Amino acid sequence: MSDILHIDESNPAITILSMNRPDKRNALSVELIQQITRGVCDAPKDLSRRVIIIRGEGSVFCAGLDLNEASDPTKAHSSAVGLCEMYRAICESPLITIAQAQGAAMGGGAGLIAACDFAVVSDEFRLSYPEVHRGLVAALVTTLLRRQLNDRQTRELVLLGQSVDAANALEMGLVNQVVPLSRLSEASIALAQESCKGAPGAVARSKKLLDDLSARSISLELNRSMQYHLDARNSSEAQEGIAAFLEKRAPRWGPRAAPDSDQA
Repeated sequence: MSDILHIDESNPAITILSMNRPDKRNALSVELIQQITRGVCDAPKDLSRRVIIIRGEGSVFCAGLDLNEASDPTKAHSSAVGLCEMYRAICESPLITIAQAQGAAMGGGAGLIAACDFAVVSDEFRLSYPEVHRGLVAALVTTLLRRQLNDRQTRELVLLGQSVDAANALEMGLVNQVVPLSRLSEASIALAQESCKGAPGAVARSKKLLDDLSARSISLELNRSMQYHLDARNSSEAQEGIAAFLEKRAPRWGPRAAPDSDQA
């Protein structure tokens, strides 16, 4: 059992992956990203497994990328590749995946919810994609959102970076169920048990069919969007946006870059 990711396999059909960085609001460090990916990929190796539940310890589901790491240019590429592989593993898993979220999910953490087949959230839950406020681009998560929302809704989320409460997330189709915090675990387990009623092979083939019916596979779309993510991560705007966030001040944006110059 890892310190930052707890794996509960006490139920023979359900694997529960619990992010365990509550003091960091379960921010996605490179190590945590890699461990989630490994946990998602390992679960189907046990043929009795049918469902993966991803949850977070503490009051917040996931605050997104670890911005202390994101400010380190030497980790930009490994973080971007890891994030892409984590979303790919979740999306392409033959098992049903369920996000169980309380408190808030931001940026890459909200992307975790978008990557899962289902999302069960508490009634005080909020979701946001604040990347533009940090000089970043919500590239990988936009790939996921465009499969779930209409164009206007996606633009509102990624261009404004505003927070959406649980009721609005349910209305938009970002989540499947909203329940009181006291019933969150119970509701996600009930959904997992309901998911186990289908034939495992039929479920896996149905998930593959849903991906094949899209214009491009999720794998190709994630690969394409990763370059946008990396370009933004390496920009001067990202340096300023992340520094401003860590210093708890408003960012001081410069003028918009001219074409063919720094794509900040």
